[in-house]
Amino acid sequence: MVTVKIRHTLRQIAGTLSLAVLALPFSTARADDLAQIFELAAANDPEIRQARANYNAAHTTIDQGRSFLLPRITINGSSSRDTAGPAENTPFGNAHSFGNGFNTKGYNLSISQALVNFEAWYAFQSAKASDLQAAANLAQAEQQLILKVASAYFNVLRSQDNLATFRAEEEAAAQVLEQTRERFEVGLIPITDVYDSQANHDLARVNRLVEENNLNQAFEALGAITGQGHDALESLSTEFPIESLNPASLNEWVSLAMGNNLAIKAAEFDLESKQEDARSARAAMFPTIDITAGYGWNQSANPFSFFPAIASERTNITLNFSYPLFAGGLNAARKRQAYYTRDASEEALLKTQRDSTQSTRNNYRSVETDVLAVQARAQAIISAESALEATEVGAEVGTRNVVDVVLAQRTLFQTRRDYANARYNYVINTLNLKQAAGILSPQDIIDLNEWLE
Repeated sequence: MVTVKIRHTLRQIAGTLSLAVLALPFSTARADDLAQIFELAAANDPEIRQARANYNAAHTTIDQGRSFLLPRITINGSSSRDTAGPAENTPFGNAHSFGNGFNTKGYNLSISQALVNFEAWYAFQSAKASDLQAAANLAQAEQQLILKVASAYFNVLRSQDNLATFRAEEEAAAQVLEQTRERFEVGLIPITDVYDSQANHDLARVNRLVEENNLNQAFEALGAITGQGHDALESLSTEFPIESLNPASLNEWVSLAMGNNLAIKAAEFDLESKQEDARSARAAMFPTIDITAGYGWNQSANPFSFFPAIASERTNITLNFSYPLFAGGLNAARKRQAYYTRDASEEALLKTQRDSTQSTRNNYRSVETDVLAVQARAQAIISAESALEATEVGAEVGTRNVVDVVLAQRTLFQTRRDYANARYNYVINTLNLKQAAGILSPQDIIDLNEWLE
């Protein structure tokens, strides 16, 4: 059973995303930043709007469950006119006519209140647990939106960086091709070097064209979330810190996830709801007591009486006792069904806990690996630049050929792409880790936005 504090916190979490984005800083620069993109997504993304609608629909179950414990008031009214007579004129009277009839009218007011109804009480408790589960699901959807926006945003930046290196690689390949042709024309190198340079230039051009298409698709994916197009985004600063997160211990992150992961919270509330459903199904075989009070008023005329129409009143107060002895096995079958459903919910909770532990551990290791990878790839760029410089010098003095230069160039540009991708991997894996731990929030978007330029 969860604490009241957790229940209150989840109710506050649900639906607070639209309020949180109001606190995001707004930039007037032409390029869109992460905060602006997130604000648009929070308002326009169909998935988060669907999640909010689902929560609002689920929230009504509390009122539905409470209704069986509150009084029920019913009022009925009727008015009729009765006539009788022969179908046509006879010696004994005139033909049928509505004018010869008489009116009857009246109304009834009844109030009933359940005094003892365990089935309804447990159903109400189940509805309250289901409402908390819906709140946890909505909060989880809001966390997923944060991750989706960040992933789409940095996928654009990733593609932009890749495209920049492919363009630079194509330009460098064109220069090598031109120099190779000049040296071939004066008889310094064989024709095979020209072919190698041409093949390298063609490959660089193809890579650039493919990456241009990837960038367009990345922008389209971002626009599908925000509901509008985007032409330029602010980039991640080169000063963005790449470092391990606190708490640094893997076990501490797992413990954090066990206490805060929203998927686990939703599964816990689902189990609580199914337990109450099982109690409600068992209580369907318990006796019920309710009290009913009623008032009726009726007025009826008599065509055979010389007295005018007389109104009558009646009141009643009834205490009802009901004990279902046998319902053809229906209640027993529903009880077994509810308990089996509860058992399935227990297993679902266990699976969610294990999945959360696995996800947290994997994301933690990914972040730690990313920290080391960024450092290693930064050093690899320095090494690749030195290697290219040495290879170019060797080609000038005849100890290296054009193939060596081409490979050194290709290695340098690939190293630069790998370095940029490692930085973006660190950002996304960090957000994944926070989501697995249940602590991802719009504040993370605000913090990241401070490192955009």
